[in-house]
Amino acid sequence: MLARDGDGVLHVAEMVWGLVPRWSKTPSTTYTTVTARLDRAPRSRIFAKAWAERPCVVPLTGYYKLDRSRRPPWPRFVQRRDGLALLAAGLWEHWEDGDGQQLDSFTVLTAPNRAIPAPLTPDGPVFLSAAQAMDWLSGAITTPAGLHERSPALEAYPVSRAFRDLKRDDYTLLEPVDPDLETTSPPPEDGDGDGWDEDS
Repeated sequence: MLARDGDGVLHVAEMVWGLVPRWSKTPSTTYTTVTARLDRAPRSRIFAKAWAERPCVVPLTGYYKLDRSRRPPWPRFVQRRDGLALLAAGLWEHWEDGDGQQLDSFTVLTAPNRAIPAPLTPDGPVFLSAAQAMDWLSGAITTPAGLHERSPALEAYPVSRAFRDLKRDDYTLLEPVDPDLETTSPPPEDGDGDGWDEDS
Protein backbone atom coordinates (compact mmCIF):
# COMPACT_ATOMS: atom_id res chain seq x y z
CA MET A 1 0.00 0.00 0.00
CA LEU A 2 0.92 3.67 -0.24
CA ALA A 3 1.86 5.54 2.93
CA ARG A 4 4.22 8.22 4.21
CA ASP A 5 7.08 7.40 6.55
CA GLY A 6 8.17 9.42 9.58
CA ASP A 7 9.92 11.92 7.32
CA GLY A 8 6.84 12.41 5.17
CA VAL A 9 8.27 10.50 2.21
CA LEU A 10 5.67 8.60 0.17
CA HIS A 11 6.55 4.94 -0.32
CA VAL A 12 5.08 1.54 -1.10
CA ALA A 13 4.81 -0.53 2.07
CA GLU A 14 4.00 -4.14 2.82
CA MET A 15 1.70 -4.47 5.82
CA VAL A 16 -0.54 -6.99 7.55
CA TRP A 17 -4.27 -6.58 6.92
CA GLY A 18 -6.08 -6.08 10.21
CA LEU A 19 -4.90 -3.05 12.19
CA VAL A 20 -3.12 -3.80 15.47
CA PRO A 21 -3.44 -0.81 17.84
CA ARG A 22 -0.16 0.56 19.15
CA TRP A 23 -1.35 -0.04 22.72
CA SER A 24 -1.92 -3.76 22.11
CA LYS A 25 0.26 -5.99 24.28
CA THR A 26 0.67 -8.54 21.49
CA PRO A 27 1.06 -8.30 17.68
CA SER A 28 -2.52 -9.47 17.23
CA THR A 29 -5.94 -8.29 18.30
CA THR A 30 -9.22 -9.87 19.32
CA TYR A 31 -11.08 -7.04 17.58
CA THR A 32 -12.33 -7.15 14.00
CA THR A 33 -10.04 -4.55 12.42
CA VAL A 34 -9.81 -5.43 8.72
CA THR A 35 -12.32 -2.62 8.14
CA ALA A 36 -13.25 0.58 9.96
CA ARG A 37 -16.48 2.52 9.53
CA LEU A 38 -15.71 5.96 8.09
CA ASP A 39 -18.17 7.75 10.35
CA ARG A 40 -16.79 6.12 13.52
CA ALA A 41 -13.05 5.86 12.92
CA PRO A 42 -12.06 9.40 14.03
CA ARG A 43 -13.46 8.84 17.53
CA SER A 44 -12.77 5.11 17.87
CA ARG A 45 -10.41 3.95 20.61
CA ILE A 46 -8.82 1.59 18.10
CA PHE A 47 -8.60 3.85 15.04
CA ALA A 48 -8.53 7.48 16.27
CA LYS A 49 -4.73 7.75 16.54
CA ALA A 50 -4.24 6.23 13.09
CA TRP A 51 -6.91 8.55 11.68
CA ALA A 52 -5.05 11.57 13.00
CA GLU A 53 -1.55 10.47 11.99
CA ARG A 54 -1.40 7.54 9.57
CA PRO A 55 -3.58 7.62 6.44
CA CYS A 56 -2.79 5.16 3.67
CA VAL A 57 -4.11 4.21 0.24
CA VAL A 58 -4.80 0.60 -0.70
CA PRO A 59 -4.66 -0.12 -4.48
CA LEU A 60 -7.09 -2.85 -5.58
CA THR A 61 -7.95 -4.55 -8.82
CA GLY A 62 -11.24 -5.40 -7.11
CA TYR A 63 -12.65 -7.21 -4.11
CA TYR A 64 -15.02 -10.02 -3.16
CA LYS A 65 -18.45 -9.27 -1.70
CA LEU A 66 -21.26 -11.66 -0.85
CA ASP A 67 -24.60 -11.50 -2.63
CA ARG A 68 -26.96 -12.01 0.31
CA SER A 69 -30.03 -12.17 -1.91
CA ARG A 70 -29.11 -15.80 -2.62
CA ARG A 71 -29.16 -18.75 -0.26
CA PRO A 72 -26.50 -19.59 0.47
CA PRO A 73 -24.90 -16.15 -0.02
CA TRP A 74 -22.81 -16.13 -3.19
CA PRO A 75 -19.52 -14.28 -3.80
CA ARG A 76 -19.21 -11.66 -6.49
CA PHE A 77 -16.08 -9.87 -7.62
CA VAL A 78 -16.48 -6.09 -7.65
CA GLN A 79 -14.28 -4.02 -9.95
CA ARG A 80 -14.18 -0.76 -11.87
CA ARG A 81 -16.24 -0.88 -15.04
CA ASP A 82 -13.39 0.74 -16.98
CA GLY A 83 -10.86 -1.83 -15.75
CA LEU A 84 -8.61 0.66 -13.94
CA ALA A 85 -7.30 0.15 -10.42
CA LEU A 86 -9.37 1.15 -7.41
CA LEU A 87 -7.81 3.31 -4.69
CA ALA A 88 -9.27 2.62 -1.25
CA ALA A 89 -8.79 4.89 1.76
CA GLY A 90 -7.16 3.19 4.72
CA LEU A 91 -5.40 3.73 8.03
CA TRP A 92 -2.20 2.12 9.20
CA GLU A 93 -0.43 1.67 12.51
CA HIS A 94 3.05 0.81 13.74
CA TRP A 95 3.25 -1.60 16.66
CA GLU A 96 6.39 -2.36 18.65
CA ASP A 97 7.04 -4.17 21.92
CA GLY A 98 9.80 -3.78 24.50
CA ASP A 99 11.87 -6.51 22.86
CA GLY A 100 12.03 -4.69 19.54
CA GLN A 101 9.45 -6.82 17.72
CA GLN A 102 7.70 -4.61 15.15
CA LEU A 103 4.62 -4.84 12.95
CA ASP A 104 2.96 -2.50 10.47
CA SER A 105 -0.73 -3.19 9.86
CA PHE A 106 -3.69 -1.50 8.18
CA THR A 107 -7.45 -1.29 7.92
CA VAL A 108 -9.73 -0.26 5.04
CA LEU A 109 -12.29 2.49 5.63
CA THR A 110 -15.86 1.59 4.65
CA ALA A 111 -19.09 3.49 4.06
CA PRO A 112 -22.31 3.17 2.07
CA ASN A 113 -21.59 3.43 -1.67
CA ARG A 114 -24.46 3.71 -4.12
CA ALA A 115 -22.14 2.73 -6.98
CA ILE A 116 -22.04 -0.86 -5.69
CA PRO A 117 -24.40 -2.70 -8.05
CA ALA A 118 -27.55 -4.47 -6.84
CA PRO A 119 -28.33 -6.96 -5.48
CA LEU A 120 -25.22 -6.41 -3.34
CA THR A 121 -25.64 -4.40 -0.14
CA PRO A 122 -24.27 -0.85 -0.47
CA ASP A 123 -21.52 -0.99 2.16
CA GLY A 124 -17.98 -1.16 0.81
CA PRO A 125 -14.55 0.46 0.73
CA VAL A 126 -14.23 4.23 0.47
CA PHE A 127 -12.77 4.82 -3.00
CA LEU A 128 -10.66 7.85 -3.91
CA SER A 129 -9.75 9.62 -7.12
CA ALA A 130 -6.01 9.99 -7.77
CA ALA A 131 -6.09 13.64 -6.68
CA GLN A 132 -8.14 12.85 -3.59
CA ALA A 133 -5.73 10.03 -2.69
CA MET A 134 -2.83 12.48 -2.65
CA ASP A 135 -4.81 14.87 -0.45
CA TRP A 136 -5.63 12.01 1.91
CA LEU A 137 -1.99 10.95 2.15
CA SER A 138 -0.82 14.52 2.74
CA GLY A 139 -3.14 15.03 5.70
CA ALA A 140 -5.20 17.67 3.89
CA ILE A 141 -8.40 15.67 4.52
CA THR A 142 -9.23 15.63 8.23
CA THR A 143 -12.95 14.81 8.39
CA PRO A 144 -15.09 11.94 7.09
CA ALA A 145 -16.99 14.43 4.92
CA GLY A 146 -13.77 15.13 3.05
CA LEU A 147 -13.68 11.55 1.79
CA HIS A 148 -17.16 11.57 0.30
CA GLU A 149 -16.87 11.84 -3.47
CA ARG A 150 -18.60 10.28 -6.42
CA SER A 151 -17.35 6.71 -6.71
CA PRO A 152 -16.11 5.32 -10.03
CA ALA A 153 -18.64 3.19 -11.89
CA LEU A 154 -18.50 -0.39 -10.60
CA GLU A 155 -19.57 -3.79 -11.90
CA ALA A 156 -19.83 -7.16 -10.19
CA TYR A 157 -20.04 -10.75 -11.39
CA PRO A 158 -20.40 -14.12 -9.60
CA VAL A 159 -17.25 -16.14 -8.89
CA SER A 160 -16.53 -19.53 -7.35
CA ARG A 161 -17.23 -20.12 -3.68
CA ALA A 162 -13.72 -21.56 -3.56
CA PHE A 163 -12.52 -17.98 -3.05
CA ARG A 164 -12.59 -18.75 0.69
CA ASP A 165 -10.12 -21.61 0.31
CA LEU A 166 -6.84 -20.39 1.82
CA LYS A 167 -4.98 -23.07 -0.14
CA ARG A 168 -6.13 -21.55 -3.44
CA ASP A 169 -4.44 -18.49 -4.90
CA ASP A 170 -4.78 -18.43 -8.67
CA TYR A 171 -6.52 -16.61 -11.51
CA THR A 172 -9.42 -19.06 -11.63
CA LEU A 173 -10.85 -17.44 -8.49
CA LEU A 174 -11.53 -14.34 -10.60
CA GLU A 175 -13.26 -16.15 -13.46
CA PRO A 176 -17.04 -15.69 -13.82
CA VAL A 177 -19.21 -18.68 -12.92
CA ASP A 178 -22.88 -19.55 -13.15
CA PRO A 179 -23.97 -20.10 -9.52
CA ASP A 180 -26.63 -22.57 -10.66
CA LEU A 181 -23.97 -24.72 -12.34
CA GLU A 182 -21.16 -24.34 -9.81
CA THR A 183 -19.83 -27.74 -8.72
CA THR A 184 -16.89 -26.69 -6.52
CA SER A 185 -17.40 -27.64 -2.89
CA PRO A 186 -16.75 -24.56 -0.76
CA PRO A 187 -14.38 -24.74 2.22
CA PRO A 188 -15.82 -24.54 5.76
CA GLU A 189 -17.05 -21.04 6.60
CA ASP A 190 -17.02 -18.99 9.80
CA GLY A 191 -20.46 -17.58 9.03
CA ASP A 192 -21.57 -15.67 5.95
CA GLY A 193 -19.78 -12.35 6.53
CA ASP A 194 -17.39 -10.84 4.02
CA GLY A 195 -15.97 -8.03 6.15
CA TRP A 196 -17.47 -5.10 4.22
CA ASP A 197 -20.77 -5.10 6.07
CA GLU A 198 -19.32 -5.31 9.57
CA ASP A 199 -19.93 -2.54 12.11
CA SER A 200 -16.26 -2.09 12.95
